[in-house]
Amino acid sequence: MDRNIRTVDDVLKLLDGLFAPGADRWTGGAADWWDRFYADRDRAVPFFVAKPDETLVDYLERGLLTPGRALELGCGPGRNALHLAALGFRVDAVDLSPTAIAWAEERARETPGGERVRFVQGDAFALPEGELPGPYDLVYDSGCFHHLPPHRRISYLALIDRVLAPGGRLALTCFAAGAMGSELPDAALYHEAGLQGGLGYTPQALRWIFAGLTEVSLRRMRDEPAESACFGEPFLWAALFRRPVESPFTDCTAPGR
Repeated sequence: MDRNIRTVDDVLKLLDGLFAPGADRWTGGAADWWDRFYADRDRAVPFFVAKPDETLVDYLERGLLTPGRALELGCGPGRNALHLAALGFRVDAVDLSPTAIAWAEERARETPGGERVRFVQGDAFALPEGELPGPYDLVYDSGCFHHLPPHRRISYLALIDRVLAPGGRLALTCFAAGAMGSELPDAALYHEAGLQGGLGYTPQALRWIFAGLTEVSLRRMRDEPAESACFGEPFLWAALFRRPVESPFTDCTAPGR
């Protein structure tokens, strides 16, 4: 007989175990899934291109983001991290996949300013204390959040609370419900034991989840043609939030994965 639930972390790990290994793209076996995904660099995957998100470029051009310290979650081959570094940011970029990190480091050696990016392989929610030495002026997430199971939003909010500087920005892109991603209710996903490739979100859901932050911008990403200097797909929401200067935005205290 096991009695092994005492902390929030214990509950989160129990819920992780309800998903079969490899059933989705974040829980058990996810690093192996992403390694296979990134192994063939010639695949026609839109975000394999060495181009920054059009929304990131837009925020920078409008002065909504200014150079400072940045953390990118789920950096993949490093396209957004390297764009930020080229504009003067000092960047820590994290990804589960060793294959993605190796590709990003190759790109960094060929990109002006690439030395300003520190690539870290691992689970951002379970890295040793001090591995992500905030505070960061910007946390950037282009496609990580929608691959998290519902209970790991707690870990996500706790990470943001821990590392985002007062007045700092959280920018994320995620699947737009009705255009991409599963629309099953959260509870139903635990009966499915998988995320069906990722979760779709509505603007209302994003505003509710990040209610402790101030909304700066929330719109659909523009569809960028192949010849564009930017990446853009209209099935994604792009959200930019600002952390209040005067106080923490959440009381979530989940310490990690």
